[in-house]
Amino acid sequence: MNNAELNELKQRYVASGAATPSPHFAEHAENAQLWDADGQRFIDFAGGIGVLNLGHRHPKVVAAVKDQLDHLMHTCQTVMSYASYVQLAEKLCQLSPVRHDAKAMLVNAGAEALENAVKIARAATGRSGIICFDGSFHGRTLMTLSMTGKVLPYKNDFGPMPGDVFRAPFPNAYHGISDEDALNGLKKVFKTDIAPHRTAAIVIEPVQGEGGFYAASPAFLKALRELCDEHGIMLIVDEVQSGFARTGRFFALEHSEIEADIMTMAKSLANGMPLSAVVGTAEVMDAAGPNSLGGTYSGNPLACAAALAVIEAIEEENLVATGARLGDKLYQRFAGWQKSFEAVDNSRHLGAMAAFELVTDKASRTPDPQLAAALCARAREKGLILLSCGFWGNSIRILVPLTVSDDVLEEGLDVIENSLEELTGGSTARIA
Repeated sequence: MNNAELNELKQRYVASGAATPSPHFAEHAENAQLWDADGQRFIDFAGGIGVLNLGHRHPKVVAAVKDQLDHLMHTCQTVMSYASYVQLAEKLCQLSPVRHDAKAMLVNAGAEALENAVKIARAATGRSGIICFDGSFHGRTLMTLSMTGKVLPYKNDFGPMPGDVFRAPFPNAYHGISDEDALNGLKKVFKTDIAPHRTAAIVIEPVQGEGGFYAASPAFLKALRELCDEHGIMLIVDEVQSGFARTGRFFALEHSEIEADIMTMAKSLANGMPLSAVVGTAEVMDAAGPNSLGGTYSGNPLACAAALAVIEAIEEENLVATGARLGDKLYQRFAGWQKSFEAVDNSRHLGAMAAFELVTDKASRTPDPQLAAALCARAREKGLILLSCGFWGNSIRILVPLTVSDDVLEEGLDVIENSLEELTGGSTARIA
């Protein structure tokens, strides 16, 4: 079927809340490129929203899934376990920067990992309160929507939200919030919303994903660790989008040299297979009683096999170092655009988790989400899949696979540059 025929089916049968506005349908893909149902080629700078750090159909991952399929497809881990589940748990416990001896559990998606992290923190502390940050994104289930720090498009129609979830400012110097401001805001939450002795956990993305690719500084994360220790609060670190070599470390938290009590991970964990994990201090993880955690498909054998192959490929291909080098390349190109275009500002990156902002002008730093939307649309017309993000919707983020070839990377960056030139003229002019 071609794009037009598939669009007819989509309009008739797919709920509008679950449908993409794109008229294209992916048919096949390889590394950082994919082709739609009409045969049109696209360079993929989205990577399934951070799911494909190893690119589409990485040979090692494909081979691992095919081999697992020949042996075991499903039993339900809570009925009878299997080797790949416990082998993956071992690997994740060895790799994750959590305190002391670690244990892990596997589920299906990032939101489900966050839900379970909250349950575990509440069981471990006997407290109920959860503190998150402005601009955060932790998922689309009802509990994680209450934790997510942006109304549209995620939570506008779905209230009321579960209680005992509170929010503090995320440090963002470009938009006027220093580390000190953020810490003072957090302490204010203790005065106005929930006392520390009732707070089970503080949940933070070391680099905000949907919130705009803003990184919390090592100093802020260290202060947060100290604050949690002072009050007996669990520090939950959400690495769903920032993990698995994307930031030039296996996990972004490693840049701060602190450890979490609980970590969540998903997306590139299994490079396209549905899998997520919660890893934490063994004593904390064991606080939840027998049979209180899990699910029918949690830690499916095929997904576990894929994840083990992902970890092996990251180590064999030295993709942690590749993430750092790729980030430097992206940042150098962004810096050039920042000099050339009045609309481009605040170029930033932590490894290959890289972004820049589109503004009406550099003096006011006023976000320009209309230009961001126009840039993504123009890029798609030219064969590049590009995503915006951020609290104001004006940040352009790059989630190209770490395995991208140099020529494909440069081709995609040229599309962005040409599109910016067409939309702005390289001056203060805005889109018509």
